[in-house]
Amino acid sequence: MTSGDDPSSSPRDGVPDRAGERYRPFAHLTTESCELYRQVMGVFVRAKQEFTVHLRPEDVHLGLPPEGRPPLEVVAVALERLARWGNLRADPDTGRVTALEDFYRSRYIYQLTREGEATEEALGAYDEALGRRGELQAVALADIVVQLRALLALADRDEPDPAVTHLAMLALVDRFSGLADNARAFMNSLQRTVDLHEAEVEVFLAYKQRLIDYLERFIEDLVTRGAEIAGLLEELGTQQDGRIGPLLRLAAEREAADAAPDVATEALAAAERRWSGRWDGLRAWFLSVPGRTSQAKLLRSAARQAIPQLLGVIQALNERRAGRSDRSADFRELARWFAEAPDDDSRHRLWRSAFGLHSARHLTIDHEALAEREAEPVSASVSWRDAPGVRISPQLRRTGSYERRGRRAAVQDRGEAKAYLAELARKQAEQTVAVRARLATRGEVRLSDLEVLDREAFRLFLLLLGDALSAWRPGAESVSTTTNDGTMEIRLTRVRGGGIAEIRTLDGVLRGPDHLVEIVDLARHPEPVGVDHE
Repeated sequence: MTSGDDPSSSPRDGVPDRAGERYRPFAHLTTESCELYRQVMGVFVRAKQEFTVHLRPEDVHLGLPPEGRPPLEVVAVALERLARWGNLRADPDTGRVTALEDFYRSRYIYQLTREGEATEEALGAYDEALGRRGELQAVALADIVVQLRALLALADRDEPDPAVTHLAMLALVDRFSGLADNARAFMNSLQRTVDLHEAEVEVFLAYKQRLIDYLERFIEDLVTRGAEIAGLLEELGTQQDGRIGPLLRLAAEREAADAAPDVATEALAAAERRWSGRWDGLRAWFLSVPGRTSQAKLLRSAARQAIPQLLGVIQALNERRAGRSDRSADFRELARWFAEAPDDDSRHRLWRSAFGLHSARHLTIDHEALAEREAEPVSASVSWRDAPGVRISPQLRRTGSYERRGRRAAVQDRGEAKAYLAELARKQAEQTVAVRARLATRGEVRLSDLEVLDREAFRLFLLLLGDALSAWRPGAESVSTTTNDGTMEIRLTRVRGGGIAEIRTLDGVLRGPDHLVEIVDLARHPEPVGVDHE
């Protein structure tokens, strides 16, 4: 405990802290003994949960963790200062007075004040929010479907029960709020996981497959359940012109029933606005409108993007583990070697080995000089001053090199290589045009009536089909979209009771619900042309 913990000390710079009087119970968080104060307040919080009101200093001392437990005198001082800050209330302890002189001793029992209890609740909520990992609740999607079906059943009644309606609306809002909050927390924590750089490789590689499976499973549930929820929301409609309007009014009226008579009208209006906002938020989460994408679609897109990002992190970890070499990695490794060298001599040897800065003994000499060196070897550590002279060629002295400078090499003709690349690009373009022409249809045809597709045509067909399905809106009967390069257009129409279509390719058979499809080659003709598949 230090003098900085004393709540009676004057504020800094002589400025009275009157604006902070309301928040004095938080003052113990900025002191040097903050950890002790938090432990002491934790003892009182646990005692309140066990319906214990008053605690003596001895009780608080025993309630602290045994590891590093401070003396009783320090705990007594902490209790006194927490009482001054307003976190605790100190009452004279007269229960153990046995003599007259005991009345003159400072004996107190302590209990939580309203301010102290509010402070601990706020700190608990803060710690819980920071530590929340979040989760993608596929079960919550199923529960939302159940609640929406219950609301549909209530909307079909002539006089829905207000209590049942209110409880059903509360359950729906509670489940939806939990889903949204947990999804947001999970995506934040997932992004922190993706952004890691110094994780243990083995731990992350063992974790990534479970995470990818978890994301794929939730995406599948979100696609199926999300479409079902969107359909139910469309059936219930909006508050103004939908079947949900009377139910929202019933919930608002029941919620405002206990308001005082003089504010009953304002309470009812506020409850109606609140429930209308909740319903609009639920619709915005699952239904897209022009100019605004639904939150469910954004969440699905973020979860899908997280998978390739995770794979990118895995690739980086594998490259790091495999020892991928580049200049920056080499210099970092060399710096680590220098740091681990035992002495300066070792560092000098490492420097010469790494950068090749040896003594200048690398001049090329003739056979006679070599024979002399073999007869009388000279150590490389001998100074130039003491070593015998070296005969240097006049050519080396004059030009600095033994090599004779001749005519420069002629510029290489790359015309043949360019012609080959141009021919290859032309053939690829012709192949692409031919594939588009084979895939284009004359008007609408069934998927089941398409002919056998080769590999190139089937690959392009899958891209077109994927673009169409991603642009499909819940409740729509048809969709029309173009490729990113603007060369192809596909129009897909649902066929009620059409059965299963089989599209045969050289590699197998693709099966799925039958649709009417029209594929237009926009780059060649303004009207659909191509092979008649009928």
